[in-house]
Amino acid sequence: MNPKTFFGELKRRNVYKVAIAYAVVAWLLMQIATQVFPFLEIPNWAIRLVIMLIAIGFPIALVIAWAFELTPEGLKRTESADELPKRSARSHAWIYVVIIAGAISVGIFFLGRYTSSKQSAKTPEQSIAVLPFENASNEPNTEYLSEGISEALINSLSELQQLRVIARPTVFRYKPKDVDPRQVGRELGVAAVLTGKVRQMQDALKVQVDLVDAVTGAQIWGAGYDRKITDLVAIKQAIVQEVTAKLKLKLSSEEQRRLVKRDSTNAEAYQFYLRGRYFWNKRTSDGIKQAIEHFQQSIERDPNFALGYVGLADSYIALTFYNFAAPHETMPKAKESAIKALALDNTLAEAHVSLAHILMNYDWNWPAAETEFKRSIELRPDYATAHEWYAIHYLTATGRLKEAVQEMKKALELEPASLVMNTFMGATLYYAGRYDEAIDQCRRTIEMDPNFAVAHWHLGLAYEEKQALDAATEEFKKAISLSGGSPLMRAALSRAYAQSQKKPGANEMLDKLNELSKQQYVSPYEVATIYIALGNNEQAFQLLEEAYAEHSFHLVYLNVSPQFKSVRSDPRFQDLVQRLGLSR
Repeated sequence: MNPKTFFGELKRRNVYKVAIAYAVVAWLLMQIATQVFPFLEIPNWAIRLVIMLIAIGFPIALVIAWAFELTPEGLKRTESADELPKRSARSHAWIYVVIIAGAISVGIFFLGRYTSSKQSAKTPEQSIAVLPFENASNEPNTEYLSEGISEALINSLSELQQLRVIARPTVFRYKPKDVDPRQVGRELGVAAVLTGKVRQMQDALKVQVDLVDAVTGAQIWGAGYDRKITDLVAIKQAIVQEVTAKLKLKLSSEEQRRLVKRDSTNAEAYQFYLRGRYFWNKRTSDGIKQAIEHFQQSIERDPNFALGYVGLADSYIALTFYNFAAPHETMPKAKESAIKALALDNTLAEAHVSLAHILMNYDWNWPAAETEFKRSIELRPDYATAHEWYAIHYLTATGRLKEAVQEMKKALELEPASLVMNTFMGATLYYAGRYDEAIDQCRRTIEMDPNFAVAHWHLGLAYEEKQALDAATEEFKKAISLSGGSPLMRAALSRAYAQSQKKPGANEMLDKLNELSKQQYVSPYEVATIYIALGNNEQAFQLLEEAYAEHSFHLVYLNVSPQFKSVRSDPRFQDLVQRLGLSR
């Protein structure tokens, strides 16, 4: 039988119609199996069995369609359209049907196995994303509760090393979107998604939570809590216990102890802590100052609440990090708070990484700082912030640039959708001298959120080193606008003007910074970089000495920052590097 005759016979014997009908019914059966079976708690092997039977049945259905037809008299063998003398040639046609059907069937079977194994690789069974809880009260002053409960659940579940938990910066990008848990599962590579609603009515608190299978969309567990606001800690702990049970996690006695120890037994202290974190996450000068007030209220009500002291330490660090306050005004207080937190609970990874930050950026105690960074990572290997700070702060500043890039990649793997992790991946590449890669990384970050000022700033820095000064200028202008006029970014723009031979623009920006310094803190380190770009090294070194005296934040990058390449051979520069403990 020639191919033309064979395909004609396929059409005449309704093999095509049977194949299409079979495919439609098979698709419906697979949808029912994947959607309904998990809800009825039917094991996963049953779904695989359905798929296997569908694959086996496909060639059988095609062979039957070829050989038989349904008539008013019943099922009869299909007669050939050709004359009987040609029957012997056609008698082997069924072999073609079996071969084609078998090939398709095997393809379906192995495609299913490949897709299944690929999906399993992407979505480990013990992984979860806690989406931002909805504020059902519709009152802005209760927003701290919905955000706070979500963040508290993330932090508590992150204590469990057998469970991969997506970090806050990544999941909070879904706020206030109404997203399908299956979409979240695909995008974040998790097996389960926790959603919730919070409603506060005076002293009453209603919390509704749902744990959803991120692959099928079926509900694994759900519950409603109708309690008093004073039962907030108990509600959070109950949710954690239910989630761990439904995900079939076996907790060690140490993990159980740590989960309880994180929380305050004082309801008011815990509420003030949540308010503090809410304002801290705004990353504005006013927000951080309000956070400090709330954290102080928290530890006044419960002097043994370690997380309250961590929040206080992080707030003082943030004031210096974002150039809202001079280091000598905040960092000693930050150190005192971090040490107090560790005295109360030395298993808090957050406290160890906060102390490491202070020991490095303010005390310049490099060995002690690295010990604290490593201890934080040891306690919580999936704590992305610990990997990030160790990479961009310690390893970069000490010139261990290859290690810094690798460590930052670990942080990015843990939080692939985080703007912060993506931006500081670009910053790490920038300090490593890999400017083209830094530009690509920062561009990808800006595609994620065009309004993220820090990404524009780092992109401008990379352009600056590529001598693409017009592009750098545009990025710095965007960063200034989006940040509300950050001194860091104003200094960068002034420096770009100076390198572009636009000295009037550079001097104008410099004058504005000097005027601004009379009203708020402006780091002498940042201003020093402008004078170097203008060729005024004497003024630059005078400012660097001021930066040394006050322990300016970015001073630790002196030995790796390309902004100082023109003065590296100056004995004053070498002396400063020596005093910082950064000589190589």
